[in-house]
Amino acid sequence: MAPLPGAGRTYTAERLVRLGDVSPKGRLRLDAVARYLQDIATDDAVDAGLEGALAWVVRRTVVRVERFARFREPLTLTTFASGSGRSWAERRTTIRGAEGAVLDAAALWVSVDPTSGRPAPLNEGFVRVYGEAVGGRKVRARLSHPDPTPGLDQAPWPFRFADFDALDHVNNAVYWAVVEEHLARRPDLTAPLTVEVEHRLAVEREHAVAVEAKADADGGLWVWVVDADPAGERRVHASARVWPGVVGALS
Repeated sequence: MAPLPGAGRTYTAERLVRLGDVSPKGRLRLDAVARYLQDIATDDAVDAGLEGALAWVVRRTVVRVERFARFREPLTLTTFASGSGRSWAERRTTIRGAEGAVLDAAALWVSVDPTSGRPAPLNEGFVRVYGEAVGGRKVRARLSHPDPTPGLDQAPWPFRFADFDALDHVNNAVYWAVVEEHLARRPDLTAPLTVEVEHRLAVEREHAVAVEAKADADGGLWVWVVDADPAGERRVHASARVWPGVVGALS
């Protein structure tokens, strides 16, 4: 993860951890963190007057949690562009709590044409707004998670009307709720920890999916959201890996 830039645009917002953001024990949930990340990303792009500010889809997000936030904890979020490629950019966000919460995130967002939905090259407006902060750092959009291990049990995961966003796809934050469901079964996996979610295929209405999961040899966890039809093509829509501990250093 790239550190805060020495020059260039950064954007800061305040957030209070609300009742709908926390677990039964008062811990800030990861799906709430994902919503925070997409909200501040949109607010920054709109505030900067970036053309196509809303025409981005998330491809990959990694969140490192040194200490989770708690219910009613005031948070300061600072975001900045930390890398770019042909049609994508990386956005770093730091989350610091008044009571000691420490979270860091890096998300890869792909610029898309709002009409066709296909990737669109970054334009001069992006360079004008974020180029100085990026500082020439290049990032790749390639995904790295493997397919699920054959023979894993499937658990149906019905998406609700409320899970679909303005693009009529399941919102990226919902996949983090899937991770939370499996973390609830692993009380040993608590902060510090690192979670990475990759998005391959959007889930649209009336599409049946299931979840497969397995323990990792290093004490972590793998989770996959796949097509529910066992007789059909076994496509992966999203995947997540959870590592115990804080993985990777700020570069």
